[in-house]
Amino acid sequence: MIEVFKIIVTSATFFVWFVRYDNIKKEFKDYNFPSWLRDLVGILEISFSLMIHSINKDIVIIGSLGIFTLMTGAVLTHFRMKNRFTKYLASTAMLTIACLIFLFTI
Repeated sequence: MIEVFKIIVTSATFFVWFVRYDNIKKEFKDYNFPSWLRDLVGILEISFSLMIHSINKDIVIIGSLGIFTLMTGAVLTHFRMKNRFTKYLASTAMLTIACLIFLFTI
């Protein structure tokens, strides 16, 4: 089951940062975040999502903690902006899955 979670995280990450990149640009602009932060978050999220597929347990742990951290920031940002829950359902799901990956890896 953990492998399915890893595939979900990586697929969702690539979908958001490649297919829906225009939406990401709009969100970061609407929240008054700088473009360098958007690009840094994208690079980190893509890197962390690839790390969770490593055969090295320590790298999987780092990747899952990285995704957990980024998704915590996303959820808090959506909450702070008073967005509808449906707007941050995906980041909440990713946060939960990253936590499960971490827990099943340690």
